[in-house]
Amino acid sequence: PPPPPPPPFQAEDGIRDHLLGLVGSEMCIRDRRCPITPNLARRLVASGGVQVVVQPSARRVFPDHDFTRAGAVLTTSLDDANIVLGVKEIPVEPIRHGATYLFFSHVIKGQPVNMPMLRRLMELGCTLIDYEKITDDDGRRLVFFGRFAGLAGMIDSLWALGRRLWEEQIRTPLADLLPAYEYEDLDEAKAAIRRAGEKIASHGLPEGVSPLVIGLAGYGNVAKGAREILAELHTREVAPGELERLNDRHSSNCLYQTTFTEEDIVAPNDPDHRFELQDYYANPEKYRSDFARFLPHLTVLMNCNYWDERYPRLVTIDELRALHREGRPRLRVIGDLSCDVGGAIECTVKTTEPGDPIYIYDVATGSTGSGFTGNGPVVLAVDILPAELPLESSEEFAKSLAPIIQALASADFSADFEELAVPAEIARAIILHRGKLTPNYTYLLDYLTDDEVVR
Repeated sequence: PPPPPPPPFQAEDGIRDHLLGLVGSEMCIRDRRCPITPNLARRLVASGGVQVVVQPSARRVFPDHDFTRAGAVLTTSLDDANIVLGVKEIPVEPIRHGATYLFFSHVIKGQPVNMPMLRRLMELGCTLIDYEKITDDDGRRLVFFGRFAGLAGMIDSLWALGRRLWEEQIRTPLADLLPAYEYEDLDEAKAAIRRAGEKIASHGLPEGVSPLVIGLAGYGNVAKGAREILAELHTREVAPGELERLNDRHSSNCLYQTTFTEEDIVAPNDPDHRFELQDYYANPEKYRSDFARFLPHLTVLMNCNYWDERYPRLVTIDELRALHREGRPRLRVIGDLSCDVGGAIECTVKTTEPGDPIYIYDVATGSTGSGFTGNGPVVLAVDILPAELPLESSEEFAKSLAPIIQALASADFSADFEELAVPAEIARAIILHRGKLTPNYTYLLDYLTDDEVVR
């Protein structure tokens, strides 16, 4: 029998006819996600104090009629909505004066592409809440798609590896895999990977491929998603320090996986100074990258780490060139799941989209090319990886967002920021309040010229 439906929200004092608007999914042809599912809409409407209006969408993973059956109102205009929710950045044109917006704004690093949007939100006196900055007291994110970036990124990287090896005339069961978005759902993708793992366990990998090592840089939510996919294969976990010994003693009937922590990736500049994690976070300039020593032993590198320019890169172009000068390298695929152009993986020189997710980086010329073969690794750099699993990622995201929405529905955003009655988790995520940058985000003024902002 189907599970019982979740209980409706209990209307609280202060929740009075809040109107939540859900934007459509027309801005990116490959992104079918939504932050509110029909089930969540039903619970909100049943609370008695929240109305939900939904823009129609032909692409959204949940059809329009599922929302109307849940009690939401279908409308092209969100002008009457108190709070407007989307997934990624919204276009400048429909931004409405004084509205409160929730989405992944991608402005916290001062990303130039999104500064016009931030300027417009400021000019119109809007409030901007960024999902990425909704965190607990320890800085852990509470609303995220990270696990699904890891799931889709690992599926796509295994597919890319299978195709790369195939082009090299090396036949493996990985060649039967598809990109994540081509599967009906996550269960179908996992079943295909499980079949590939069973074939490897039964028949082994061809000569010259073993040991096939997949390295994960990071251990957060993105890495957990990647590990969830690797669990469907016949893999063995090894420590980074064991990689060199695998060349002499390994099995061809499995894949090997290893996880790199910060201590594996960097070393102190001062040889007399030992590694300390909190010191590294606070003083990254005192450390240098020490990761190149592992590159000769990896077949696939999955970058699952957050990065900004204060920290050493994980892989530089010079290190890739040195790897190729030493002979034909083992490294075939780099799955850059953080997808920072010119960031931790220096050869991530552009982002890609699910329909064309990879490129070859030529280490000699610095150029990129299509296909799976060339003088360099296959680079996966899709910046909307969770969109490849839209159903499951939307359901999990909505589940984590539900308590946040209830708290927002009780808030009076006409109050001054210092008087705003919202939980600290939400307050930390308010980048703009009524058009003004909040104290934690005033640094963003450095990315805007004086005559373009409302101070």
